[in-house]
Amino acid sequence: MQLDVDVEKCLRSRDREFRLALRFASDADVNVLFGPSGSGKTLSLHAIAGLLRPDRGEIRIDDAVWFSSAKRVQIPARRRNVGFVFQEYALFPHLSVMENVSFARRYSGSKTTGASDDLKQLMAEFELDGLAQTFPGQLSGGQRQRVALARALASRPRLLLLDEPFAALDAPLRGRLRNELLAVRSRFGVPMIVITHDPEDVAALGGRTIHIEGGRVVD
Repeated sequence: MQLDVDVEKCLRSRDREFRLALRFASDADVNVLFGPSGSGKTLSLHAIAGLLRPDRGEIRIDDAVWFSSAKRVQIPARRRNVGFVFQEYALFPHLSVMENVSFARRYSGSKTTGASDDLKQLMAEFELDGLAQTFPGQLSGGQRQRVALARALASRPRLLLLDEPFAALDAPLRGRLRNELLAVRSRFGVPMIVITHDPEDVAALGGRTIHIEGGRVVD
């Protein structure tokens, strides 16, 4: 995968202005957006996913243009085929584990044949098959993360985006789930971009590190 990002976005509130000027290119399978809180990492991920429209610039993945201000191209999020794991997972509390995992496929409009069998296999891959009718409030932190990952992968995404996936976990669980995330990437073969402010995450995940401060890539 070749990802090229060169975008700008200005956000204003009553007492603050923040300017995102993100520029990087990468062909790595694992990309880590690293930097302090408030540096623009989540905004960057939202722009790539199509959840935030930049003011100008271009986002390109391989030969596909996802956004171009010059060409007036803005591919909607649902057509970018991106799996997104939100910070603290954003599972639907009123839906069961199986309903949460299958939601992404329904949202993307996938008409994959044998979808039920595919989802059952995906649930088994993440050791969730025994929790299919369980609700998120009954799950541990590690189980919730696995549900969020399974949901993000259910539509067979071209790119997996993860916003601080370990932030809500204690140190021992963080270490174990870092290894699980790398195993997921290897098993499913999907490129990913991970946000973190923790140097230990950077060291463990490897790949390409993109250091962001004040809305800009500094390294």
